[in-house]
Parts: sequence; C-alpha cells; structure tokens
Amino acid sequence: MSFYLYIILAYLLVLTGMNFIRARKIKSQEDYQVAGRSLKWQVMVFTLICTWIGSGTFISGAEFAAKAGMSAIWLSAGAWVGIILIYFLAGKIHNFGQFTIGDILEVRYGPAARVFGAIALILSFISIVSYQFVAGGFILNVATDGKISEPVGTLIAAAFVILFTAVGGMVAIAYTDLPNGIIIVLACLVAVPFVYFAAGGLQTAQQALPSGYFSVVNSQFGAHPVLKAVGYFLSTLFLLLGVQSMYQKFFSAKSAKDARKSVIWWTLGTIFVESIVVIIAVFAFSKLQNQIDLSIPKAGGKVVLMAARSLVPAPVGVLLLGAACAVVISTGMNYLLSQSTTIMRDIYQRFFKKGTDAKNLVALQKVLVVVVGILAFLMATQLKSVLETSMFAYTIYGAAITPALIAALIWKRATKAGGLASIISGTIVCVFFFVMTKVLPASQVPAGDPWGIPLIYPALIASIGSLIIVSFLTPKPEAKTIERFFPAK
Repeated sequence: MSFYLYIILAYLLVLTGMNFIRARKIKSQEDYQVAGRSLKWQVMVFTLICTWIGSGTFISGAEFAAKAGMSAIWLSAGAWVGIILIYFLAGKIHNFGQFTIGDILEVRYGPAARVFGAIALILSFISIVSYQFVAGGFILNVATDGKISEPVGTLIAAAFVILFTAVGGMVAIAYTDLPNGIIIVLACLVAVPFVYFAAGGLQTAQQALPSGYFSVVNSQFGAHPVLKAVGYFLSTLFLLLGVQSMYQKFFSAKSAKDARKSVIWWTLGTIFVESIVVIIAVFAFSKLQNQIDLSIPKAGGKVVLMAARSLVPAPVGVLLLGAACAVVISTGMNYLLSQSTTIMRDIYQRFFKKGTDAKNLVALQKVLVVVVGILAFLMATQLKSVLETSMFAYTIYGAAITPALIAALIWKRATKAGGLASIISGTIVCVFFFVMTKVLPASQVPAGDPWGIPLIYPALIASIGSLIIVSFLTPKPEAKTIERFFPAK
C-alpha cells in the first residue's frame, strides 16, 4: 500500500480520538446541535470554511474546470457574493437564537412551511452527503494507485463521516474543522506553484488546451454558455444565502460580534481556496488530459487528486490529498448533522414528541445520523456525476428555501401564503426538471440541462414569482409576527 494511505489513515485516527474526547462534554441537545452556543470567532472561521469548501470545490469544481477551464470560477463566485451578503445578516441570525431554519420558517409562515422546507432540505442535503462519500472513494483510490477500488473507498469514507458525526455532533464538527481548515488553506498555498511549473507555465497550458479554457465564459460548454455560467453563479449564491449548515454555525457562535467577525475571514479564506483549486485543476488538466476521459462523467473530478500524485513533490502531494480528505470529512459531517437536526426538531420534536428527556433526544439523533448516512451511501453507489448532482442539490435548496428564508428576515410584506407558495413551487419545479434529465433523450439534455435550460432559472422564477405575487394578493402579516424579526428600536 502507498504511504499516502497510511498518512491519511493516521490522520483519520487522530481525528477519531479527538471526537471521542470531545463527545464526553456533550450533556444536552443544545451541546450536540449548536455546541452549547460557545464558539469563538477563531473557531467559527475554520468551521465555516470547512462547511463550504467540500468536495463541491475539490471534486465538483475540479470536474467543472476540466470541462470548461477558468470559467469554473463562476461556480465559486456565487458563494463569495453570498458570504458578503450574509455578513449583514449574521448578527440577526445569531440573535434569533434557534437551531434550524425551520424554526425561522414556522415563526414567519406557519407549521406547513417548516414541513415543506424540511422536505426540500433533506432532498438537497442527502445528495450533498452522498457525493462527499464518492469523493472519499476517489481520494482513497488515487492514494493507493487503485488498490482500493472507488466503491470500497466510498464505503470507508461513509463509515468515518457517519462515525464522527454520530459520536460528537456540532462539538466534534467545529473542533475537527479547525485542523482541517488549516490543512486546506496551507495545502492550496503550497501546491499551486508546483502544479503551475509542472504544467510548463501559462503559455504551455494555453497551447495544450482549447482557447475557451482561458475565457471568462467557455463558449463550448453547454447549449447556452452564458446562461450556464450565470446559472452556476446563481445556484451557489442562493445555496449559500440560505444553507442551514451556515445558520446552525451562527446559532453556535458565542456572540453576534463573533458571528460577524468570522464572516470577514471566512470570505477571504473561501475566495483564496476556491480560486486556487480552479487554477490547480486547469493547469493539471493541461498536463494530464491524455489520462482523463471526460466522456466518463466522474473522470474530471479526479484531476486535482491526480495532480497530488504526479505533479508535486511527495510531501506536498500528501498535504493536498490530506486537504481533500479533510474537506470530505468536514463537509460530510456538517450536512449529515444538519439534516438529522432538521428531522429531529422540524418533524419529530415539533409534531410528535415535545417533552422527551435530553439524553434520549441526543441518542435518537445519533441513530438518525446513522440511518440518514446509510441512505446517502446508497445514493452514492448510484451517482454518475458529482458536478450534476451538486447542481441539483444546490438548486433545490437555493430555489425552494432561500427566497422565503431571506424574505422572512428582510421583507416585512412577505406573507404566510406567499412563503409557503415559494417553498412548494420551487421544490416542484426542481423535482420536475430533475426527472426530465432522466427520461429525455441525451440529445435534449446538453451538459445536464433539459432542453438546454439550466435548472436554476425556471426554479427561481417559480419560487420568487410566487413569493411576491401571492404576498401582494394576501393580507399583510400580523404585527406580532413582524416584531420577532424587526424589533422596535
């Protein structure tokens, strides 16, 4: 076996020990779900980076870069804008002091909004967790020169993510993210010059790749390249603005000031890491393209991992593979905990059991983590493209939940009927277009888009349109509801 594998496994064992130690401090559901609301901004920064920088960056972003070049930055740029906008809401989110976005949706739009929001979230997050597992399989396969197959690697990754999440909850996640975040930033910083020079520099890469790879928008990618690029931007923007994992972190902050300060450094860290990953992927693909068959949907996602094995010195390669492993573990844990929290609070505790003992609630959520993790693993075994799966996950969440959620926080005129209509219509349109990708002939689904139309456009039109129209056609919300979100100064 490769020494890369031994180092990765040693790191995972260290994390396992850390998680079991941290788990001993969990005394309540609040400790498990939001770390006792005790996280300082220094810890918040790295756990926010690790929540967002997952295999969506290292695998999905790399797959996009291998197919479209530098225009893959559009996928990341939506998150950058979203983080900047979140800065102005971070303190307000923290002060609301709840556990899930369902808590916010119900206060503003009623119990039905909580339920339908939970359904959309579960559909999205189980997809996100599934491709973290697939990415873990990629890493172990590349690290061992194929001795561990992708399916076996996927199983191993799933086992570690499920174990870590079930044992320690948010406490384990936050303090696992601290070393993981440091490794991710350091790996990207060190690796990029080695990959750049191994590829022969900019001029050599430009000669090796089609001209579109260094354009703002690659005219060869998608039926409508500009719509495709902006569609990626909008998908990540709307996911970031409403994603529960981030809100759960803000609920975990020690203070509103810690929440806001963490966002500033989170912004800088995310812009740096995501830009560097795209640069590494493009230059690595220019050198390794003869070894990567893009007709195989998942193949492009391995380009950064392959660079770690063949284009950089071994110590740097270990660091880069370790970073990829770190993002899979951290992001998988974050989204697995978040959806199990949704099931617990937004469905079980809200409608079935309100007075259960705290220890029993924590134990039940640990069981849910395992059950949902197994479902995500089963989905991972059927996954064909990390990029396409991530876009479906981003879009159903961003279109079904984010417009109603942001409106609840900033728009006094949003009504119960308008919010509910937005959530339901966004979900239905996303599911319909996703089904179309499976039933239409391949010629009518260029680059994964039914009839050449990126999913985000019809989904957002339905969601935002119904939110605005229905809100203006129905009576204004009651003053007591508005006061919870817009307190008198």
